Amino acid sequence: MPEAERDTPCGLHLFWDEAVTAYDFGPGHPMDPTRLALTMRLVEALGLHAGPGVTVRSAPPAGDSTLRLVHTREYVEAVKHAAEHPDEQDQRHGLGTDDNWSFPAVHSASALIAGQSVAAAEAVWRGETPHAVNFAGGLHHAMPGKASGFCIYNDPALAIARLLELGAERVAYVDVDVHHGDGVQQAFWDDPRVLTVSLHEHPATLFPQTGWPTETGGPGAPGTAANLPLPAGTGDSGWLRAFHALVPELLAAFRPQVLVTQHGADTHLEDPLAHLAVTVDAQRLIAEELHALAHEHADGRWIALGGGGYAVVDVVPRSWTHLVATAAGRPVDPATETPEAWRAEVYRRTRRPAPLRMTDGARPSWRDFDAGYDPADRLDQAILAARRAVLPHHGLLP
Repeated sequence: MPEAERDTPCGLHLFWDEAVTAYDFGPGHPMDPTRLALTMRLVEALGLHAGPGVTVRSAPPAGDSTLRLVHTREYVEAVKHAAEHPDEQDQRHGLGTDDNWSFPAVHSASALIAGQSVAAAEAVWRGETPHAVNFAGGLHHAMPGKASGFCIYNDPALAIARLLELGAERVAYVDVDVHHGDGVQQAFWDDPRVLTVSLHEHPATLFPQTGWPTETGGPGAPGTAANLPLPAGTGDSGWLRAFHALVPELLAAFRPQVLVTQHGADTHLEDPLAHLAVTVDAQRLIAEELHALAHEHADGRWIALGGGGYAVVDVVPRSWTHLVATAAGRPVDPATETPEAWRAEVYRRTRRPAPLRMTDGARPSWRDFDAGYDPADRLDQAILAARRAVLPHHGLLP
């Protein structure tokens, strides 16, 4: 997308309901809903919610028939049971475990987040808006019959399944969370209508220990799963190099009608649960690139979701506010100071100081893979492995 167009307001439905903060595993759990509230307060403090073409809206919780587009009937009933009996442990369904604590709102809050993502998909497909954002979503680890990795219902998979139900024939899903988007990949493993692409920390060093380059789709859909596992310690330049070496070429070949993206902020160097070294500035650039790719390959149809991210104050609100600003066509200058009222709100809620600017002070750049690579470099080895595994399925040279 030309630079001038990036500053042109886009239509955006921003899905938000304060009740999503009831997705709360309790004190001490990394998935702190404060990150959601602080993101929305920063969006508001910067006036993004009231910009031209922006509509803030909510949607009802996903009903049982919608949840069963991805999840089993038995699992949905198990989640409801866990809400009524949060002290019980259900290892079979991954509920009440070390990662996925049960709590009274475990079904209602999870269904509400799923409902926002499904409604976002409906709004974009029906032409009500070109872009939709649900930063409370992106819960990509949940499996058809089991909770996993802090995720109860898999809202990205549900949004994609709803798009297919409405008639979409080609949907691309790009996941830049630090963890592999395993639940979404599994949901569409053998469906040629869905391309899933995941850039993540190498499975040898991080949950869920999947997402190897050799995972390329089922027998009925070869090449529709693409995985690029990154060495621990990868920073801005490597992350951006890897993204540009795989994602644009795949999207151009697949020609999606809709682009669904997951923007976990846990790639950040300050995230306590992972080992990449990315800045908010690089995360902002990836959001801008995916925005441009949606316009280039999917007629602008873009559904952007949140995901992981456990640096609750310093990272997540700024990263996802940049995502909202990008989707609205009103990018925020990284040098912008965070509003004083927002900083006060951060301190009131957390007793911690807020970041002063919308930047980490980085100026990310990368070297294009087509300009040459080093076969002895671990990052370039990872890029080569991913390209060799998947690109030939699309008639492309690795």
